[in-house]
Amino acid sequence: MKLTTTLTALLALTVALPAQAEFKLGDRYTDADGDMIADIPADASEWIDPDTLIFAYTPVEDPAVYAEVWQGFLDHMSEVTGKRVQFFPVQSNAAQIEAMRAGRLHVAGFNTGSNPLAVACAGFRPFAMMAAADGSFGYEMEIITYPDSGVTQVEDLKGKQLAFTSETSNSGFKAPSAILKAEFGMVAGTDFEAVFSGAHDNSILGVANKDYIAASIANSVKARMLDRQVVSDDQLVTIYTSQTFPTTGYGTVYNLAPELQDKIREAFFSYEWEGTALAEEFGRNGEDQFIEITFKDEWSVIRTIDEANDVVYECN
Repeated sequence: MKLTTTLTALLALTVALPAQAEFKLGDRYTDADGDMIADIPADASEWIDPDTLIFAYTPVEDPAVYAEVWQGFLDHMSEVTGKRVQFFPVQSNAAQIEAMRAGRLHVAGFNTGSNPLAVACAGFRPFAMMAAADGSFGYEMEIITYPDSGVTQVEDLKGKQLAFTSETSNSGFKAPSAILKAEFGMVAGTDFEAVFSGAHDNSILGVANKDYIAASIANSVKARMLDRQVVSDDQLVTIYTSQTFPTTGYGTVYNLAPELQDKIREAFFSYEWEGTALAEEFGRNGEDQFIEITFKDEWSVIRTIDEANDVVYECN
């Protein structure tokens, strides 16, 4: 059984909640132009221009695999910017955000749900996202189980365990939390037990191996795992599919020298995908280019979900 939702339930839930503070950046950042991301400092003395750029992709179960996938692109970035570029494997969304906030991370791909927190608290300036040749992009949140688990619809999760990935993940926590409450009247801790796996691939493997009876995951990760034969289609059953959400957002930290930020953007949009490891891996989702995006527009739906979940961004 496969279901699809729209924003209707999420918007209804947002209205029903107490009014939330409008999304705003942490105190260390300014947004004079109203684009909802941190401005580049006006004072050139605050710019950084490192000899080595550090790049991190959103946390995955096996970072070594993705270090190889990204190497060709990082070589291209090095050529365009004239800088050494190093892949930095991160173990969690929180660690990735903290690395950028602390000045140890310069260029990154933050997962969908982490983007608002990275923008608000780490000075992240997203500008790109992967897309198909026709410009379409995104993924869906799925709630999956395994065959003969006894779970055939969302309501069957009452009294059972549901695996999330992390609290900063959109499809791994935020979206399903809002949807379960809005559409099914189900709340973690009351109607079902929530556990956290740490990553989408961990959750998918956990369901496939029957360690978790169900999990909420990004189907783009599932598609890549199926294509690599890490799991097989007969190990998984989808009981819920959401609307389409934006995928990983790529960008820079706010205080890189402006010319360097421009060159990094150039590296993303001038990269030739054909025949690359990046194309082989992300082509499994039908993605074969970087397109330009804005946090203000493409992440509007995610900010709505955060508001529905009463999310508050505290930047200490």
